[in-house]
Amino acid sequence: MRGVDYRAFGLTISSDIALPELLPMSFENEGQGRDVIITRADLTEQWARLFQEDEFFIIKENFCMFKVDGVAIYAIQGGTNITVSPCDGAQEDQVRLFILGTSMGILLMQRKTLPLHGSAIAVDGAAIAIVGSSGAGKSTLASEFLQRGYHLVSDDLIPVTFQKSGIPYIKPAYPQQKLWLESLHHFGMEETKYRPLIDRASKFAIPVLNQFVSEWLPLVGVYELVKSDKQDIQVKPIHNLERLQTLYKHTFRKSLLKKSGLLEWHFHTIAKMVNKLDIYQLQRPTSYFTAEQLADVIESEWIARRNTNDQAAKAYHPSIS
Repeated sequence: MRGVDYRAFGLTISSDIALPELLPMSFENEGQGRDVIITRADLTEQWARLFQEDEFFIIKENFCMFKVDGVAIYAIQGGTNITVSPCDGAQEDQVRLFILGTSMGILLMQRKTLPLHGSAIAVDGAAIAIVGSSGAGKSTLASEFLQRGYHLVSDDLIPVTFQKSGIPYIKPAYPQQKLWLESLHHFGMEETKYRPLIDRASKFAIPVLNQFVSEWLPLVGVYELVKSDKQDIQVKPIHNLERLQTLYKHTFRKSLLKKSGLLEWHFHTIAKMVNKLDIYQLQRPTSYFTAEQLADVIESEWIARRNTNDQAAKAYHPSIS
């Protein structure tokens, strides 16, 4: 069976498994190569041979394998191949969840593309990343920006790479968000219209095809979203070594870096980033819904920055009006 072709994470992908979340694409030249090949195959014997007790991941250089009970065995190799061995009775939604999540995050690492855990939105031709621990409210805050007319670059996995200029860029992932039921209700969205995620019945897949950015964008800012017991929103810049720690903390599947032999690469990558970004911590109260106020804080910051840049440009070029 010939795979279906898609584009996601800045990559061309051919997959034996249908991935309706992704943007389909066609090639004028059928002989043109694909960046990633996803295939079905029986991995049970290989897993049994390599598996060790108390190890969720089997990791070697440029190779990683893991199993999700009742779903599938996955093997990721060389930054180009994902092999999937579905379990009997596994639902396709379940199988896809770990292709587009954990498997793709590992593949990006193998390709030396930094996967941050968070959401990214497009603002004034650039990208702002919202990172945080699970449940911090990253996707909800990104959805608030979409309500205001902004566009999504990535949700859950943020692929960061560098141009020759040394500027970090985000590759667009695919046009879908994941939102909790509470957030759906807040935005006036009916859960009956959306597909629930299999592993979390109270979290839903939300297509955002009409508000998705398809081109690479420079990453100019990172906001770390954290929960707080305080009653007001607080924002503060992150300085010095804390900037490195923040980017390390919110790297997707960072626990795999050492065994994959990628710790040195990862350190040099985030070290290149810290002086080219504005990095903030945004503390949000847990006692009430804060997405609107949080978006106000970020929006006002970047509007003020844009006005400052415009004034500086006019000072050097008085003809600008």
